Amino acid sequence: MAQTLTEFDTIAAISTPIGEGGISIVRMSGEDAVEIANRVFKGANLAKVPSHTIHYGHVIEPKTKQVIDEAMVSVMLAPKTFTREDIVEINCHGGIVVTNRILQLLLKEGARMAEAGEFTKRAFVNGRIDLTQAESVMDIVRAKTDKARQVAEKQLEGGLLEKIRAMRQEILDTLANVEVNIDYPEYDADTITANQMATVSRSVSEQITQLLDTAAEGTALRNGLATAIIGQPNVGKSSLLNYLTKSDKAIVTDIAGTTRDTLEEYVSIKGVPLKLIDTAGIRDTDNKVEKIGVERSKKALAQADLVLLLLDSSQDLSPEDKELIAATDAKKRIVILNKTDLGQKLTVAEIKKLTGSEVIATSILQEKNLTELEEAIRKLFFSGIENSNDQVMVTNQRQVGLLEKAKKQLQDVIQAVNDEVPVDIAQIDFNGAWDTLGEITGESSPDELVNELFSQFCLGK
Repeated sequence: MAQTLTEFDTIAAISTPIGEGGISIVRMSGEDAVEIANRVFKGANLAKVPSHTIHYGHVIEPKTKQVIDEAMVSVMLAPKTFTREDIVEINCHGGIVVTNRILQLLLKEGARMAEAGEFTKRAFVNGRIDLTQAESVMDIVRAKTDKARQVAEKQLEGGLLEKIRAMRQEILDTLANVEVNIDYPEYDADTITANQMATVSRSVSEQITQLLDTAAEGTALRNGLATAIIGQPNVGKSSLLNYLTKSDKAIVTDIAGTTRDTLEEYVSIKGVPLKLIDTAGIRDTDNKVEKIGVERSKKALAQADLVLLLLDSSQDLSPEDKELIAATDAKKRIVILNKTDLGQKLTVAEIKKLTGSEVIATSILQEKNLTELEEAIRKLFFSGIENSNDQVMVTNQRQVGLLEKAKKQLQDVIQAVNDEVPVDIAQIDFNGAWDTLGEITGESSPDELVNELFSQFCLGK
């Protein structure tokens, strides 16, 4: 990948969240990082210290010798660093003023303000990581559960990279044979070469299918499942939200229609990250405010990955309940028969037969059977993989899109061979699949795609 001049200069940024805290870290990377830090640090000659050491001293204003802060400065020399460039990290007292003052001092002395994700981008440009590992860095930062962190760590270790490179190598070895056949047609090996392309296309296509089968779980772990809590007014939706969040986020009363808007909260249920959406009770109403809430509930339902449908088990099914069951038929759904403490007119067996969904009978008021609900959520999305720490997953739509594109190209190769299309024509899609898989790792990605990906990172990462 071509490098611009700005990719050789020295960059600086604050790598810790802005605000009050124990410490803040200001990071620099580039060939002048040590020299710039040495001009503003009093305590050790950073130009002469061993790599990967930390030193006590003070950050000073070079001209006035004014002390800005007491600090510990880490020096890490290329190439054994995250960016494969010289890196200096200034550990100062946490606080907005002092941290910004140190950053501005470094910029004044010759560093450039880093762009979003530029440290990780340099690690990619300098061959330290590939694009899947770069995305895993972002996933680790954003991980909402321990399982999400484990999957991201596996990807950072190169799990997906190894699989993609192995598939590309299979294709490349066959491409070499194709090129020989095209260059030396007198050997008349068209049939052998075509069959080899088809065989490898089937093999790689099957491997891609296995990766795509993990996409739903991987994306769920990365982004969280949009989970709509749906039901008639006063059925216990807000009480369920409060239980799952272990807080009093939603107002709970015995007055129907208390919730007039959607409430959102992230929680982890058995390792599954959920973006819970407590909705207004869906019913016909003349109340203008409640009507707006009902419309927002319907929108949340349409966008949900998972629906928790609450029914009042102490009452017979109403026409409105049946409408909600029909409206959620196409969704992944768990039906909750609430208010079992008031006696049951609805049974698990009859509702399971009616809906074909997992059904849990609960009393949210008495916190009865709610652990069974949590287990049902886990099984619905992670059955069969939850105990596999070695699972390599596809975690975002960029990877999914490219894998699907590569699979389609390989299927076109198989079809071309079956149709006895000339080898050099069938080779076009075969070569295209090799390039497409390379886009996943960044080995054949356009600069625009790379820049767009790293722009999603936070400053200082």
